[in-house]
Formats: sequence, structure tokens, C-alpha cells
Amino acid sequence: MPRLNHPFLPRLLAATALGLFAPLAPAMAQTAPAIPTVGQLALDEEVPGHGPDDPIMTAEEFETGRQIYFERCAGCHGVLRKGATGKPLTTDITRENGYEYLFDLITYGSPAGMPNWGTSGELTDEEIDLMARYVLVDPPSPPEWGMPDMMDTWQLVVAPEDRPTEKMNDINIENLMSVTLRDSGQIALINGDTFAIEEIIDTGYAVHISRTSASGRYLFVIGRDARVNMIDLWMEHPDTVAEIKIGIEARSVETSKFEGWEDRYAVAGAYWPPQYVIMDGETLEPLKVVSTRGVTYDEQVYHPEPRVASIVASHYRPEFIINVKETGKTLLVDYSDLVNLKTTEIATERFLHDGGFDASLRYFLVAANARGKIAVIDTEENKLVTLVETEGNTPHPGRGANFVHPTFGPVWGTSHLGDDTISLIGTDPDGHPDNAWKMVQNFTALGGGSLFIKTHPNSDHLYVDAPLNPEPEFSGAVGVFTISEMTGEEEPEYVSLPIAELAGIADGQPRVVHPEFNKDGTQVWLSVWNAKDKESAIVVLDDKTLEVVTVIKDPRLITPTGKFNVYNTQHDIY
Repeated sequence: MPRLNHPFLPRLLAATALGLFAPLAPAMAQTAPAIPTVGQLALDEEVPGHGPDDPIMTAEEFETGRQIYFERCAGCHGVLRKGATGKPLTTDITRENGYEYLFDLITYGSPAGMPNWGTSGELTDEEIDLMARYVLVDPPSPPEWGMPDMMDTWQLVVAPEDRPTEKMNDINIENLMSVTLRDSGQIALINGDTFAIEEIIDTGYAVHISRTSASGRYLFVIGRDARVNMIDLWMEHPDTVAEIKIGIEARSVETSKFEGWEDRYAVAGAYWPPQYVIMDGETLEPLKVVSTRGVTYDEQVYHPEPRVASIVASHYRPEFIINVKETGKTLLVDYSDLVNLKTTEIATERFLHDGGFDASLRYFLVAANARGKIAVIDTEENKLVTLVETEGNTPHPGRGANFVHPTFGPVWGTSHLGDDTISLIGTDPDGHPDNAWKMVQNFTALGGGSLFIKTHPNSDHLYVDAPLNPEPEFSGAVGVFTISEMTGEEEPEYVSLPIAELAGIADGQPRVVHPEFNKDGTQVWLSVWNAKDKESAIVVLDDKTLEVVTVIKDPRLITPTGKFNVYNTQHDIY
């Protein structure tokens, strides 16, 4: 179809397939804009079944469109549709491209990272028609969310003094997996030794990440609806002991890890309102709310929606490392004195997204994915080391992958959302100074649409997924490289494992996403994520042989996506 070659194609309506956001119609109903007629938008020939005097959508359709947009699209394009990982969706752009173009794009997607919402069965033709019309209308402005709103949602389910004083179950919690059940608004705690589902716990919608406290006792999860759950893993049946909503839309949560401050605080960052919240680490009581609205680092112009992306805890100081997407600033927030809060602001690059530490835990590498760069931050000296161009389209590393390359020494790797590139950056300024903070190798794996790359210190394999690729042969597989066979001269070869096929799922177009190792690095877990009304699974591979150890299936495993091993998350092992 010729329209799919338009230069605006990549990610026009893409939302990362991890989606976002929970029902918000009641909270946002007062902000709905007036809906113009088809004729007012000069689209009378492009909206089938609508005359020039008809509204482009009814009020009921507008509410449905807003719900779908928040759940599927806002993570890439922003609540105000100004773009970041995905392109802007402001009406000057969408109206120029027109209804038919938008309909086709949503339906078929693109290898550059646009999910094929129609051909994958995620959205019906009627929903695609609605969304093509919805983005032709001005977006609503969502409400703010301050301390009174947070306090109204804060629930201390079990007070600290009423919790166990010792571990009350026989679960090996260090090898426990916290698995996001995206569309059911839950997580599954799956035993990494027995593969049994220990608990299904209600959480926010589409949990983005799970983080373990420094002690390893508490699990913190945050949904895209900004609901934070604090789960006590010592309980006979691990469950939520505190919860709060820190905003309307969110992505990140972390806990204090510096020596002497273990488990003292938790922090969560919101996409809307753009802010971060520091909470009591035992109760989730909100203590400090800090807005991130401000000017961009480069053009020095005000931005109304600087969203908080990834957050990690420093191992060198009592600081949280908070990345602000739209303004291109990394904030080193000193939590030792919340009254006289000290923040070091580092100008890095705009559209910061996700990232992780190098193997030494000193240097933090974060992707400015819409700018194609990786910012390297020295958390011991609290300064920007450099920016590295990956030469790929939209780096999306997750936490990245640390390993020792046979030629280049210690490296950190990222895959890309927009193409099939893998980029390796040298991370050893002492032992390999000529390679440090440079892109030492660039090679290809599966087709575009990768979200995560992963290895483990005990593994000789590097895994890369491609869940957002519209082609089933890529989205249903994982690429595996053998690290010891890599050289500096030749393109590394990989094997493509048909994980969706190995899971034995015949119905739908399941996507394989998020490789995650068990504690010992002997097994890798892969989510086989299908539509919410179809069967999904988790496939566990033996890392040495790449053979299937087991396939976990259960009616309760609804749209499994991210998986987080408690021990590896606790110690920043990736």
C-alpha cells in the first residue's frame, strides 16, 4: 500500500507494546474539548459515512477513544500528544495526513516500531476507525494530582509493627519472578525453582516495572495508572501491605540503596503530572512532591510535560538518579535531607527513556532514544562523561546488557526500537581506555521493534527480542548470540528461536518479549504475550543448550509481559 511509505510512518501512533494507563474517564470528563464537525476539519471526503455537518465523533466515542489512547498510545506520544519516543500527534500533523493514512498506519504498523494493532487483533476495525478520527481532534488536558489527591489514595494495609518479624513462607524469594499481567491489572509471583504460581496480586494497570528493596524483603511495582503497590515477600502469602497513586500516569519506582539508607525511602516518577514523589520506604506515605516542569536543556524553552522516565538508586551516595524525558535533564536527588532538598542537574540529552548501570555500578547509561544517543553519567563524580551516538534508530535498552567482549573487553549493549541494530559501548576506562565510552561494535539481529536486550554474568549468550515488529517470524522469536564467538572484525551470527511456536500457541499473533534470567543465570524466561482473550505463556529455556525447560501456562496468565527476578533486580544485575 503506497501510503505506508510516507516519511511520517514510523511510530505515528506507536505505543510501546507494553501499553499504558488505566480507566480515567470519570477523573477527566470535565476536560473534554468541543468536537468539531467533519466539514470544519475539511475532511468530508476522508471520513466514510460522515457528512460535512456531522461531528467527527460523538461524545461517547470521544470517551472511548481517550481510553484507548491512554492505554495504548500516550506512553510514546505523551498525554498532550507532543511526542517523544513516538512522533507528535498534534492536529496540525494528523489532519494534514488524513483519515485514510491514519487508519492504514494503525492497522498495519511498521518495522520501525509501530505496532500492527489491526492485523495482530489488538484492535478491531471499528476501534481503528474510532482512533483514526480521535487523533484528528484536539486532545483533552488532564487534571493535576497533588498531595491531597495522593493522601486520598494512600492505604496502609498492614502497618510495619503488624508485619512478620521473620520470613513466614518456604519460597526461595531470591529466585522469585514478578511477572506483569498487563491487561488484567495484576502481577504473578512465580517460583523460579518450581515454576509454580505462588500468588496473583491485584495492582495498577499494566505494571511497567518491579523493583526490590535493598534488603530484598519488599517488592515495589508501579502501574501505568501511577498506582504503587508495596508487597511484603516475608508474609505467609506475599501480598500488598501499602499502596498509593502518585499521579495519573507513571512508569518508574525505586528504593534507597546506599549504605545506611537501605529501605528508608521509595521514589516514584510520573508521566502526568510531570513530577516525582519521595515516600516513606516502609509505608509509602508521601513525603515530598517535586515538579519537573521547566525549560529544555538545549533550546531553553518551557515545556509543559517533562515526564519522569527511568529512576535508579546510586550506590555511591544517598541519591536517586531521575531522568526527565522532554527537557533532557538527569537529576541526582540527595534524599539525605528532604526539607533542604539538594539536586544536581546534569544536562544530558532530550527524550531520555530507559537505561542501566555498567557492571561496576559506577556509570549509568541512559538512552535518549528519539535523539539516537546514550548518555553516560559518572555517579561517583556526579557528572556527564559523554554522549554516544548508537547509529541505530531509537535505542531502547531496558536496563541494557553487560558482558565481556572477547575483543573489546567490558561492554554495555542496547538494541533498537526502530531497526534491527545492536550497539555495544565500551565501559572499562581503566583496563580498556581506548574503547571506553565509544561505540565499539554495531551489528544486526532480528527485525526492528526490539524492546529488550539481556545477558547475565554467568551466561555466554546475549538475547534480543523484537515484539513490536509487525512480522510474526520476528515478533514471535528471540535472537541469541554466543558471546565467546564474537570478534571485532566479523558480523556476529545469531540463532533465531521460534519461542511462540515452542509455546504451542496456535491462536492469535503472540509477541515474545523481555528475556529475564533466573538468579543463577542458568535459565532465561520469555513472555509469550497474546491478546487478552487468547492463551499466553512463559517459556523457560536452558541457557547453555537453548532447549525448552518448561512452558508455563495458566488461565490466570493474562497478557504476561515484563518479568523481574528478585535477586537480580535487588543487585542491579543485567
